[in-house]
Amino acid sequence: MEHSGTDFNILLATDSYKVTHYKQYPPNTSKVYSYFECRETKTENSKARKVKYEKTVFYGLQYILNKYLKGKVVTPEKIQEAKEVYREHFQDDVFNTKGWNYILEKYDGHLPIEIKAVPEGSVIPRGNVLFTVESTDPECYWLTNWVETILVQVWYPVTVATNSREQKKILAQYLMETSGNLERLEYKLHDFGYRGVSSQETAGIGASAHLVNFKGTDTVAGIGVIKKYYGTKDPVPGYSVPAAEHSTITAWGKDYEKDAFEHIVKQFPSVPVSIVSDSYDIYNACEKIWGEDLRSLIETRSADAPLIVRPDSGNPLDTVLKVLEILGKKFTPTENSKGFKVLPPYIRVIQGDGVDINTLQEIVEGMKEHKWSIENISFGSGGALLQKLTRDLLNCSFKCSYVVTNGLGVNVFKDPVADPNKRSKKGRLSLHKTPSGEYVTLEEGKGDLEEYGVDLLHTVFKNGTIIKTYTFDEVRENAKLKETELEELLH
Repeated sequence: MEHSGTDFNILLATDSYKVTHYKQYPPNTSKVYSYFECRETKTENSKARKVKYEKTVFYGLQYILNKYLKGKVVTPEKIQEAKEVYREHFQDDVFNTKGWNYILEKYDGHLPIEIKAVPEGSVIPRGNVLFTVESTDPECYWLTNWVETILVQVWYPVTVATNSREQKKILAQYLMETSGNLERLEYKLHDFGYRGVSSQETAGIGASAHLVNFKGTDTVAGIGVIKKYYGTKDPVPGYSVPAAEHSTITAWGKDYEKDAFEHIVKQFPSVPVSIVSDSYDIYNACEKIWGEDLRSLIETRSADAPLIVRPDSGNPLDTVLKVLEILGKKFTPTENSKGFKVLPPYIRVIQGDGVDINTLQEIVEGMKEHKWSIENISFGSGGALLQKLTRDLLNCSFKCSYVVTNGLGVNVFKDPVADPNKRSKKGRLSLHKTPSGEYVTLEEGKGDLEEYGVDLLHTVFKNGTIIKTYTFDEVRENAKLKETELEELLH
């Protein structure tokens, strides 16, 4: 699909200062080569955080390449528009009209850069190269870091997918410990984040990143992103169930909560149905309405169509434990092979309020202490899953490591005296697996020696064309929890 002259303008999609950088490189520079990594932190600031995020999930570059970088992205109209905007913006003529006209004429508006990246879905320890970008035409040395701005926005899907996967590890550990299997693990954390993100685009990208690890979502935007930019063997990559919100309960009036519950449960007899039960008094709802008034109705439901009781206020751990305790008095639990209590298969709980990676850990730990199996519960997370994240969480950064000036290649780096964590890598980089299966980034072009075999960075983009793509099924396969990880979790 070629871009039309009316849409997105890559000439206006960079940090202002980059517009002036072509004048700042050493004279006779003919190549700039940069790389992206999630930097390791070795000092204090990582100690404060409960979760260390030692490995990251690489995901989302394919979306950016397809949506913004491929095809004819430079047109005379776009050059003219940029020229006018920057003339006013800088109150000076600093825009590189000549450089962009060169790209328009020589490459028909296709970008002369090459991007190499690890496969999408790869789980890579912090501090390794994830992708590299270099100019492929000596006239366009300045283009490499022009596209930094848009490429570094991959921090967002990377961070959502990484954080979501860490939560999957917690759920896997406690599900295994309290039930002996991982059944329905991929439905344990449901995306409630649509309204909690900053835009429709964020919703689509973030929801798709969560679906790398799980299959439950209420953020419909993610489905379209995956279908359009990745593709799956399944008709859809994410699933949901009928569920009540407060308005569909409170619209009945305070004295008719039971009628609301009964009506909604009967509307959806053959699929799971989630009903928010804290409009007035969650404990009364569990004990009296579900546990007595509608008990026989609930008992007729099947394991495939349970009632899912949803508390939505109060301290998450305390509320979950109290709800389980009340429901357990009314609907007699069984004891599973691991000695943990499981409610009858026709009734379950979902906690969708105040859930982030830390409260999730607290809730499942508290349930385990009180001998409740994780089989009883699933979680919904919104703002914490898709919005309460920044580029700093995984220290996502893009740095120049190699330039060619006067025909000579030079390995370059930064090493700020006040922050050793910000030291960058030198030279041309490659990513390898050692014989013991560890990842290692080789600097200064040492990957050419092929000590550790082939480079794991593959060319995904060259001169305006997408060279390699991954299906969403491949992404999920690459990101799945490995046996060794599960063993570590369960020591």
